[in-house]
Amino acid sequence: MSRVTDDLNDVAEADEDLEDLALEDDYALNPEFVSDVADALDSGNAERLRELLSALHPADVADLMGFLSASDREELIPHLDPETLAEILSELDSEIREDVLEHVPSATLAKAIGEMESDDAADVVDDLEDDKRAEVMAAMPEQERAAIESTLSYEDETAGRLMQREFVAAPQFWTVGQAIDHFRREADNLPELFFDIYVVDPAYKPVGAVPVSQLLKVGRRTPLAQIMEPVNEITTDLDQEEVAYIFDKYHLISAPVVDPGGRLVGQITVDDIVGVIQEEGEEDILALAGVSDAGRDAGVWDIVRSRLPWLVLALATEAVAVQAIGAFQDEIAKLVTLAVLMPIVASVGGNAGTQALAVAVRALANRELSAANSMRIVAREMTVGLMNGSVVGLIMAGATWMFFQDVRLSITIGLALIINIFLAAVAGVLAPLTLERFGRDPAVSSSVFVTFVTDLMGFLSFLGLASLILL
Repeated sequence: MSRVTDDLNDVAEADEDLEDLALEDDYALNPEFVSDVADALDSGNAERLRELLSALHPADVADLMGFLSASDREELIPHLDPETLAEILSELDSEIREDVLEHVPSATLAKAIGEMESDDAADVVDDLEDDKRAEVMAAMPEQERAAIESTLSYEDETAGRLMQREFVAAPQFWTVGQAIDHFRREADNLPELFFDIYVVDPAYKPVGAVPVSQLLKVGRRTPLAQIMEPVNEITTDLDQEEVAYIFDKYHLISAPVVDPGGRLVGQITVDDIVGVIQEEGEEDILALAGVSDAGRDAGVWDIVRSRLPWLVLALATEAVAVQAIGAFQDEIAKLVTLAVLMPIVASVGGNAGTQALAVAVRALANRELSAANSMRIVAREMTVGLMNGSVVGLIMAGATWMFFQDVRLSITIGLALIINIFLAAVAGVLAPLTLERFGRDPAVSSSVFVTFVTDLMGFLSFLGLASLILL
């Protein structure tokens, strides 16, 4: 008996050692563990591979896929059963998932999709090539196939695509006891995880919701209508960014989704919203820089194609800004010091514009900036720009005096910095507001316009003041 106990303890310790090896303190995969998995794949050691994978959560296996080469991923797929594959597919980055899906047999993929929640299943099917999609859908039960086709009929990035069709509902005339007894009888048909029970009227329209925690606190004879809470209904055509805003504003864990007729057709849970918030945040950050997402498997040409147009546009705007320098070339020739100091004015102005732009775009995304308070925000940024410009201008004027011992030159660059930082702050808030008003994404093009303004006005203000004060 003691030998069996010792063996079990050894196995437990080995599992703990593997878990310690797999993840670092920040939950990132350990490079040594990734190398061990790659070595097991190269040597064909299936037993070692299963041992290594057993130490990982499905989300960590999905992360592992991103660190492996395409050939290693192809070798790994046959070692995953449909249930495990289902959990991994919902966690994979879209680019990597598309690559993985190409190498999964249609029959295996159909079984894996059948293990997934309806929203995740629809996302996976949407990533399939047309031929393979037809094969997979044909291998699925009719009910599951119809649910996925219905979900895919909604526009991308809407509540209809985001929702899961599995939910728990009860008529408003039921008592707590009736609801609990029914749910126990139908346990196999309930969602794996749910937070609210939606109370519906005879037309199947939600009239309230009962949190599961509340259901457990009251007596069996209590009517559901007596303890239900108001619900925030979400329509199937609502944009997912709007849905995320509603969840954040009202601190929701889940919310019912209704069709145009008001009938309950699904629910959205907070775990889906976390993904949306992260996705939308990443899009805004990348858009501010004028680039698109470059995943771990992105090709060179794809990255070049996404970034090059914005660089060309930036080049065109800079060419216009340079014309300001050409207009003052005689003045620059007379005083070479102007060429030395001129980039400082444009550069600092650009930094000030980026600060104001980032704050404005974030405020627009969070609905903190609108027509109702835009004038107050613009006035605030103007004041901030004037104050920051004055401080920076004084510092630069003092530094210029120390190096060049020229009072007029110090005054010139000090005033130029005040003007450019002030204008940069104004442009940083006005550019996204203007784009928003015309229905454009303020995060995409604002940075190009702000850079154009700060460079052009930086050159014009500095060289214009120099021609008046110095020459």
